[in-house]
Amino acid sequence: MPARIRIRRECRSDIAGRESLLDAAFGPGRFAKTSERLREGRKPAPGLAFVAHLAGRLVGTLRLWPVVTATGHTCLLLGPLAVAADARRLGIGAALMGHALSKARALGHRAVVLVGDAAYYSRFGFSAQTTGALRMPGPYQRDRLLACELVPDALSGARGLIAASSPPSSRLLRLIDGIAKGEAAIGQPA
Repeated sequence: MPARIRIRRECRSDIAGRESLLDAAFGPGRFAKTSERLREGRKPAPGLAFVAHLAGRLVGTLRLWPVVTATGHTCLLLGPLAVAADARRLGIGAALMGHALSKARALGHRAVVLVGDAAYYSRFGFSAQTTGALRMPGPYQRDRLLACELVPDALSGARGLIAASSPPSSRLLRLIDGIAKGEAAIGQPA
C-alpha cells in the first residue's frame, strides 16, 4: 500500500464522500441487497467504520455491523467494502480489510460474516465452511455467504437466520412512530 494512503475511523465529515463512493461502486441497486436489510436504520459497530484517504480524498470505505444468529452467536457483518475506481489495484481494499479485522479482534469480536466473492475474501480467512446452516433475511447466493472466525470455533453450532443485533437508530424509531400515527414521513402529515 502506498505510504500516502491513510486509514482512519470514519467521522461525520466523511458521510457525503462515503455515500458518493458507494453510489459509484454499487449504483442505486445497493439498497436492494439482502445485506442492506441488516444495516438499514442502524449504526455500524462502535469503532468499526473506516475510510481510506489518498492525497486528502476519500477513496475507500468499510464498515462492520453487529448481527446475531438464531442460535445466539454474535458476530459482525462486513460491508460494504468499496474503493474508488481510479484507486483500485493499490491495495486499499486489502489494507481496509486487514485493518478492520485487526480492530474487530482487538475489540473482542469473535467472527465476521459477509456476502461476497470467495475468490477475493478467502485471502483474509473467509470461507463458506461455517455458514452452511446460516441464512440471510432475503435472497442471496448461498455459496457467497462467507465467514471468518476471529476466535477458533466462534460459529460452532451457529444456525438459522442472521439478524441485526443493535437497536434501530432514533431516526428510524421516529419514522416508525410517525407511520403508526398515520404520518407519511417524519413530521409530515399523511
